[in-house]
Formats: sequence, structure tokens, C-alpha cells
Amino acid sequence: MRPRTGDSLGSVNESTDRDLAPRVLIAAFQGWSDAGDATSEALQHLIGLQKAELLHIIGGESFVDLQLQRPKVFRDEQGRRAIDWPDTRLYGTVHRPGTAGFGAAAMTAAGLTPPPAADAAAEETETITRIDGSPVHDLFFMPGYEPGRDWENFADEVVELAEVWGVDLVVLLGSMYSDAPHSRPIITNVTSEDPTLRERYGAERSEYEGPAGILTAVEIALEAATIGSLSLWVQVPHYVHSAPSPKATLAILDKLEELLDIVIPRGELFAQATDWESNINRIAENDDDMTRYIRSLEEARDEALAAETTGDALAAEFEKFLEQDSRDDKQARLGSQSDGRQARPEPEHSASPEQPAPPAKPEQGAPTAAEQPEQSEQPEQPEQPKQDGEAGPNPDGSDSDGPDPDGRDRR
Repeated sequence: MRPRTGDSLGSVNESTDRDLAPRVLIAAFQGWSDAGDATSEALQHLIGLQKAELLHIIGGESFVDLQLQRPKVFRDEQGRRAIDWPDTRLYGTVHRPGTAGFGAAAMTAAGLTPPPAADAAAEETETITRIDGSPVHDLFFMPGYEPGRDWENFADEVVELAEVWGVDLVVLLGSMYSDAPHSRPIITNVTSEDPTLRERYGAERSEYEGPAGILTAVEIALEAATIGSLSLWVQVPHYVHSAPSPKATLAILDKLEELLDIVIPRGELFAQATDWESNINRIAENDDDMTRYIRSLEEARDEALAAETTGDALAAEFEKFLEQDSRDDKQARLGSQSDGRQARPEPEHSASPEQPAPPAKPEQGAPTAAEQPEQSEQPEQPEQPKQDGEAGPNPDGSDSDGPDPDGRDRR
């Protein structure tokens, strides 16, 4: 982890786990990579939860085409007219002694009284926390506008800010219009050029080639400066591009929770996403062409999901089969090697496929096959009793009485 610099205030992002948790910068730019205002709304939601303060401004006048990104006029707290220029701003959480969020241990060390536990618990429900409920102090946010010119210098300024504030990981948010049905879960995709980050965060290597936005320019500049970065993209239904997409914003927050192991309160976003989907359904009910088109997108998505699920299941079963087959082969080889080391068995107790095994030795006292009387195929006829005066059998074995074979009587 690089040395952390830029803490000139002395109390910026101080935390008890600063040596464990990386400092993360989440950036998003309005324009080409902000379909449905999904990324800019997500970033504003995070800034509001953290009560982050402005730390630095990259002036937009040098980078932004003001005819495309018009500045806005407003009245400030004193009622005076002012102009909100399309600048890129860096926000972070500044902790001051005696303020909520500074931490009970730090306040005690400074001789201050920590806030009541109930107040701290109430604040935790309205801010970003870690899984164990502890506050998150190492998050920076950079909302801005996609420059109309001089992209390389703009990307260099972003990299310089990341180095000054000791940022370890930059998460770049993007949203794009696609053939995505509004009634199905929003698809997210995470990519990175760093193989270590891909393994850690389950990201992929982007194979996209084509027109690029400012996110790609910033990502390449960060890579050259050896600062790790992830690109998180979501798909927004293109047929509702005229309205913000809170459902896509929710998908971004869900993925950020997973990537950074944090808890992000959603506030009113759940209700807004439900209303957004219901409004589209009502519009589609009065438009047959739109209804058929949405149904075709739903069927395509369901078929793709079913194919992916079935493919994963088949792959898992095939891997299981290969593992079992490999174990069987290994056991068979081990068994043959063991038989070769043992003494050869006695012939009378062995049997081979070419020579059948001899019959088992009879039990003691049981007659052998030679001693057993020969069984004839026909049952033996009982001997008829002889009458008085009848002669016995002839020497040839035939009876003295009865006809000869030629039918003559011997008497």
C-alpha cells in the first residue's frame, strides 16, 4: 500500500482500520457513459449518505463544451444568483473532533465526550457501514462531466488527485442502453486489466474494441500509474431512455456492496424503482407494439438465462464424472500394483477368465460325485412280484417268459 498523502487537515479520513481497508475512489461522469442517469444518481446517493464534503475541483471550463453541457443558474443560501459550472469535484468525509462520526476512541483521546449511544445508532442507519456495523471512512467520490476535449490532460488530473489522496482502488461507474427488458433484473458487468484484481473481485478482462468514453481514458491512465481500477457497468432498457432509471441505480449499489463489503442504505430507491417499473407497464398496456417488443426481450433473456443455467449444470456434472472416473482409474492402478507385490495364489484356489474354477471341495462326510448312485433319465420301475412257477431271468438279462423280440412266445 502506498504512503497516504494529502492529509493536510490532519483529520481527513482518520479511522482505526486505515491500515487494513484500502482507500477507494468511486467516479462517474455524466454524458455518454451515464445512460438513464444511473451512475450520477448512484454517486449523489452515496455522497448524501456519507455527508461527504468538497475537497477539490477540476474546472470544467478547460475541458467541457459549455454549449453541450450548459451551466445552471441558481440562488444561494443568501438569495444571491450564482452559476453552477459543469465541474468535476472530489468529495470525501472529513472528521473533526467533537462531531458525530469522529469516533468514540478518538474523541476520548482528545478529551471530548462521545455522543450518546442512541444518537450514534441512529446515525449508523443513515450512513454507509461495514458488515460489522463500523463506519466507513476511506471512501472518496468524484462526480463529473465527460470532457469535450483534452481527454489525456483530464485523465492525468484524475490520476494526480488519486495519488495525492493515497487512493488504492478506483471504481469507475458506467451505464449503457441495451436490449434489456425493464421487468427483469438489471445486468451488471465488472472488468479490470489487473489479473490480481480480477481474481479478488471476480472481474473479467474486457475484450471490447470500438468507440470509447472518458472512463476508458481514465482507466488507461490509472493503469500506467499502477493504480488499481475496476469498471462497473449496468445495462439500461433503451426504450425508456427519456426517464431516469432508479432500478439501474439500485443494481449499481447492490454490486458496490458486494465488491467493497459494505452496507449501503437504499432510502427511497426501492419505492422509486417499483413506481418506475409500474409506469412502464401501464404505458405498454396501451401500446401493442411495445408490449410485443418487451415480451420478445423477456423471452430472449429467459432463454439465455436457462441456457446458461443448464450449461453450468451440465458442466458441473461432467466435471464430477471426470473426477470420479479419475479416482476409479487411480484405485485400479493402485490395486494392480498391490497384487504384483503379493505372493501368487495357489492354482486350485484361483480362477481366470480362460479357465473356470474347479468345483468347491465337498464337506466332510458328504458323498463325492463318484460315490453317488448314477441317476437315469427315466424313473426306475418298481419290481413286479414273481408268481409261483415263473422262471428267473435269462442269462442275457431278459425274462424267460414273454415274447421274443420277433414276437414268438418262448413257452
